[in-house]
Amino acid sequence: MSSRLINSLATTDALAAAFSDAAFLQGMLDFETALARAEASAGLVPSAAASAITRAAVARDFDIDAIVQGARSHATPVVTVVQMLEARVEAIDAQAARWVHFGATSQDVFDTTLVLCIRTAWPSLERDHTRVVEALDRLAKDHSGTVMLGRTLLQPATPITFGLKAAGWLGSLSRSWKACVLAHESAMVLQFGGAAGTLAVLGNKGGSVEAALAKELGLSVPDAPWHAHRDRLATLVAACGIYTGALGKVARDISLLMQHEVGEVFERGGGSSTMPHKRNPSGCAIALAAATRLPGLVAALLSSMPHEHERSAGGWHTEAPIVADVIQTTGSALSAMADTIDGLTIDPARMRHNIDATRGAIFAERVVMTIAPAVGRAKATDMVKKAMDTAKRSGSTFADAVAGMPEVAALMSRDDIAGLAVPENYLGVADAFRQRLIASATHARPSGKR
Repeated sequence: MSSRLINSLATTDALAAAFSDAAFLQGMLDFETALARAEASAGLVPSAAASAITRAAVARDFDIDAIVQGARSHATPVVTVVQMLEARVEAIDAQAARWVHFGATSQDVFDTTLVLCIRTAWPSLERDHTRVVEALDRLAKDHSGTVMLGRTLLQPATPITFGLKAAGWLGSLSRSWKACVLAHESAMVLQFGGAAGTLAVLGNKGGSVEAALAKELGLSVPDAPWHAHRDRLATLVAACGIYTGALGKVARDISLLMQHEVGEVFERGGGSSTMPHKRNPSGCAIALAAATRLPGLVAALLSSMPHEHERSAGGWHTEAPIVADVIQTTGSALSAMADTIDGLTIDPARMRHNIDATRGAIFAERVVMTIAPAVGRAKATDMVKKAMDTAKRSGSTFADAVAGMPEVAALMSRDDIAGLAVPENYLGVADAFRQRLIASATHARPSGKR
């Protein structure tokens, strides 16, 4: 049953293809043919049998619907695939059929195929991550002096720069992506242990077959089979959850800055079915949906980790749909935000307007901290509140109200009072933080991306 419409916001074309029926079937067949060749190189399987198995493993000749039905009976699609492969090999070479799947178990095939699908999907995520960080790096550098309101608890706070905000996004995504990369590299390992994880059927040649099989598939050799030890997959899933949460943070900020009442930042946006005037934050919506969905998937994967003994009943059976969903959901959010950030429009004039609209109230902290050494924090706060009330009643600026209060003005220089209308004079070390975030993000990029 097709679910492309339901899943249209939860994946991309490339990621859907990486985890498609055809891709997963091909991965299982790749395992079986690589296994036969590895065992032939070790002298365990006749070379003619390995050749016959390779010739028979043509994905288009396999009935996926029948494999799905068989999976319902055997709790894995591998049994039916192996049966079909045996029948096709037997038609080519009756003697060769006995060597199909020799020494392996269903979970070996299934787990390794899942790893292969993740590997196929990963370059798509890498490309979009590169797009995101390059776009954010440009924004962080181009807007080093673009002042805007800082906002705490959704209310105006002291000024920051948009360059610092973009650098904060950049830093978070770079740090969390580095964890994803490390987790992905760790997960790219072969699963091959046979019935109980000892490769007993292969005798003393188990190690050489394992090495040859891993080489055939382009995977690393783990320290031991991991049938019941799912920490690598769990680490990857958790890392993707954190990274998608970081994407969601960026999406949340942009969508709030796009509100008509704020109007400081705009993505290209999407339209409305009934309101032609709208410019909806569509990319942000996709990323926020992903960030909402992923924690539940991460929790489900972590909950499945306590496998029983050497191989679990139900533990590994639940993982593949979760892992596939996690990778695709992460990639969907990433693709959406890559497009969003790459096409972002920044309105510095609106940012300045919103600062000016506070009439200087955002500098109340500065006045308190300036006069508090002379009168104490509590009295300074009361005096500043009085100045703010005066400004509100009279319609004057906060700076004018302060200048009109002798008890406050006496404790401040004319330059200090005049500075209450200049946000650039109250940025602290914002630019140093911006530069540190950019430098740290550059350092965090994989080799060749620095």
